[in-house]
Amino acid sequence: MEDPQFQYVQGQTRPGFPSLLAEYEAESLAAVAAGPCALDRRYGPSKRQTFDFFPARGRARGTLAYFHAGYWQSRDKSTFRFIAPAFADMGLNVALVNYPLCPSVSLPALVVAANACVPAIHLLSAESAADALPLVLAGHSAGAHIAVELALADNHADSKGHAIDGVVALSGIFDLAPLVETSLNDKLRLDAASAAACSPLHRVRAPAAPMLVVVGEEETPAFVDQSRRLHEAWTDAGNRSALHLAPRADHFSLLRHFASPVGPLFEEVDALIASACHRGVEQGAGPEQSYH
Repeated sequence: MEDPQFQYVQGQTRPGFPSLLAEYEAESLAAVAAGPCALDRRYGPSKRQTFDFFPARGRARGTLAYFHAGYWQSRDKSTFRFIAPAFADMGLNVALVNYPLCPSVSLPALVVAANACVPAIHLLSAESAADALPLVLAGHSAGAHIAVELALADNHADSKGHAIDGVVALSGIFDLAPLVETSLNDKLRLDAASAAACSPLHRVRAPAAPMLVVVGEEETPAFVDQSRRLHEAWTDAGNRSALHLAPRADHFSLLRHFASPVGPLFEEVDALIASACHRGVEQGAGPEQSYH
């Protein structure tokens, strides 16, 4: 495979990203204006330990928590509020989560800080529901890494079972070793040992929540390989996973597929939500390739 700097930085960049992200910003402002939503709910002492909450329209059947991209060192949840309306319309509360950024914190400390959002989101979701709602974590790029880490930790379970009932991992990095030799490491400050320790690919275990692993067809071979390896590790451990290769999608246009109610990826996410509602039954079954 070509050099990591190309695979994880230059090769992932597209000329249309600035205009696409500007569209996301405008649509996110419109989503807030349309409401209802609660912005910047605090889940910890750090300035960036906040989340936005868009309640389900109609009776809630679950909650989706979303972790944004930015290579653990940039971006903000506010750019990605545009994904909330489609999922709120399908009966989900949507929480968009900020987290501390490197190098202000180390990557392990970032994951620990993000983990604190889980009980806070459960608590807010419970305010409008008679029963505990299933929680599915979704993350994009660095956010996918965070979502997988939290699913593997899943230490917020109560007497009713696991606190995390499903994961959507969108174009993530799960083996961080290649990043050590890239410009991304200027702020991540990883060496070989810490990169391995921060790589959830090496710690997949069972039982873990059902997973939908997604990557764009037009991303670099390294990104596609990262997703395939996670999917294989998840199923090899005895967990359920489906792999979705989004056609004609690059790293950021992938989010159009994710938040489009008429697309096949949205149907896959909907199927994962349905399976999350019955996770206790499904954990006794073997791995499958799809939720259909």
